[in-house]
This record gives sequence, C-alpha cells and structure tokens, in this order.
Amino acid sequence: MIFGPRVPRALREPRTLVQEPIPLAVKLRLTRFGRLNLPTYRVCAADSRSKRDGRVIETMGYYLPTAKREQDQVSLDAERVLYWISVGAQPSSTVLHLMKRCGIEAPKRAPKARAPRKKTTVKFAPPKRIGNGRKAKAKWHAKHGAGKSAS
Repeated sequence: MIFGPRVPRALREPRTLVQEPIPLAVKLRLTRFGRLNLPTYRVCAADSRSKRDGRVIETMGYYLPTAKREQDQVSLDAERVLYWISVGAQPSSTVLHLMKRCGIEAPKRAPKARAPRKKTTVKFAPPKRIGNGRKAKAKWHAKHGAGKSAS
C-alpha cells in the first residue's frame, strides 16, 4: 500500500500504546533541601542519571546534620530501603553510613569471581650474537655494565 505525501507520519508508522518498562539504574542517595548554611537532606531513590536535586522516584526518610540531638538527625523507613536494595538499587556511601546508624544492615553481595592473572614478565637475557664478533660483543657488555666478556 503506497501512501501519498499528504498522509501524516503518525498514521504511516503504527505505534504500540503499551511500552515495555525500561530498566533504570536506581541509586539511593541524598537530595538537598533547606536554606543557606542550614542544610536538610532527604534520602530517596532516584535514577542515577538524574541531577542531585532532580526527579525522585520515592522518598524514604531524612537527614538533618545540624540537629542538636542525635536521635533527631536521621530517620529512615527500613522496609522501603530494604525493598529498593532487594530490587537492585545501589546505596551511595553516605546512605550506607546512615543505614548503619539506624541499624539497617545492607545485604552483602558476593564478589565477582576473577580469573587469575598470567605472569607476563620475562627475565631479560642479552642476545646470543651481536654484530660481527668480539668487538661488538665487548661494546655491548661495556654499555650495559656487564664488564668484559670471557671469550
């Protein structure tokens, strides 16, 4: 079927209405709020490609570094934090520290198995024959600090 030039592109190329979800690289990190010299942070799940204070998927708690009492500084929803970690979200180092302060243990991941490295260093040995004879060999040994050759 041939379409003329007046048919809109949207009608020529059929599109599906249901899109498959795109897997995101989700990070648990802090977003900054508050005013100058009085920071407050929210612990949230966000796409790793978004800005620090950009689009957030879910907020799970807060961190008030200037609070006087230590109990008031950190509040986290442990159930939601563990859920996001279970589905593959990577907590930042600061969020890991805050989780430890709240008593939330992050599940430890098994390290990746690596193949042992092969040794590539080869011990240096002078070439068997240099130049045309004795003079070239003596010159090479003099240059490389091997002394005189015993021929």
